[in-house]
Amino acid sequence: MRIGGKPYRTIWVGDDGWTAVVIDQTRLPFEFTLRELRTLEQAAEAITTMVVRGAPLIGVTAAYGVALAMHADSSDAALLQAVETLGRTRPTAVNLHWALARMKSVLAAVPAAERVACACQEAQLIADEDVECCAAIGRHGLAILRGIADQRDGEPLRVLTHCNAGWLATVDWGTALAPVYAAHEAGIPLHVYVDETRPRNQGASLTAFELGAHGVPHTVIVDNAGGHLMQHGLVDLCIVGSDRTTARGDVANKIGTYLKALAARDNGIPFYVALPFSTIDWSLTDGVAGIPIEERSQREVTHLTGRAADGTLTEVQVTAPGSPAANPAFDVTPARLVTGLITERGVAPASTAGLAALYPERSRSP
Repeated sequence: MRIGGKPYRTIWVGDDGWTAVVIDQTRLPFEFTLRELRTLEQAAEAITTMVVRGAPLIGVTAAYGVALAMHADSSDAALLQAVETLGRTRPTAVNLHWALARMKSVLAAVPAAERVACACQEAQLIADEDVECCAAIGRHGLAILRGIADQRDGEPLRVLTHCNAGWLATVDWGTALAPVYAAHEAGIPLHVYVDETRPRNQGASLTAFELGAHGVPHTVIVDNAGGHLMQHGLVDLCIVGSDRTTARGDVANKIGTYLKALAARDNGIPFYVALPFSTIDWSLTDGVAGIPIEERSQREVTHLTGRAADGTLTEVQVTAPGSPAANPAFDVTPARLVTGLITERGVAPASTAGLAALYPERSRSP
């Protein structure tokens, strides 16, 4: 996607052929800064502190983290240590563990002397596959957006999204925003309502940033305005991403997604979830009971970072001093509230049968 007219991915290999270069998302939207990851520890820190975030990008960064570890030490012990270290960084997004399992399996099958080259190649392959998946999600989602837009008699299609599931959450294109970008490039008039999204404001800082950079009309709203807009007929569909989706279609996404799904159901508005295959956890059925929900630092709730009048970035406290804060990072939207799952293979009902139809090789007998 484009920033200042220049195409970027969120992660790529540096000129030396092995350093991973990422966009520091903690500095957006006020500063566009690149960060070089040269060690396993730097890759793990980037994931933990959300320098990189978004389920698909977390997985790809973890793959590069393993490659960085192999560059320093390609032994079996170092491979296991890398997988364990990176596996502890974030608990909810299943793409992380999928990517680590794939890297471990591939590298365990080759001699230690060949692991550096193999690890770099496999990490790049995972990154390229993510781009292909997201582009396919965009194509499949475009058909949905075009169908609803055709009913608008030329008026802009009004889309509401929650958190950031654009290209900054993946390697390129995004998941929930991939159909939006595809529709925009197809000339379909649309307008995106962007939930801010507290506590880290990833909608206001990241989604708004990338939509603006790409020229997509949008408006930032506070999280609690979504239901109001739906009640007054100002939203035509909702589309969000996912950090983990169960085999029956329950969806874990940024905290507050469940409330948007409830409001959409109450107002008869389609609620779609866009995700690649690597986000599906085939080992789980009940998302509410089975998906681990990350509890992050209280400080993300009690403090905000923004740009002061003099242009400097500053952090301010927004809560009463001494008041504790809870910070669950995700919630689970039951499959019954999801209109459909948009994947790289097509659109499926959020159900065991729906996912099994798209991925028959993963279906299991009851």
